[in-house]
Amino acid sequence: MDNDPEPDAEVLDLCGLKCPLPALFAKRALLRTTPGTVLDIVADDPLAAVDIPHMCVQESFEVVTSARDGALVRLRLRRPSAPAAPGVPPSGPGA
Repeated sequence: MDNDPEPDAEVLDLCGLKCPLPALFAKRALLRTTPGTVLDIVADDPLAAVDIPHMCVQESFEVVTSARDGALVRLRLRRPSAPAAPGVPPSGPGA
């Protein structure tokens, strides 16, 4: 992941929060955004590297990138533009 936030991305600093708060705050922030929005997350809880991507799978958010920077976890998340239709397999390259 590049260290620069995406120009239109909101940066959510979750440092100092412990499990499960980083995942809960990331979810709440994504739910408040419009579809297609990118959110950059910074957290120092080691479990955030597992908890936040797991929450994204459950809530159908996209983990664009994930990286460690020393004690920090940096994630770039995206709220999908349109929900996937139930029972319809994804299409496109790599599907």
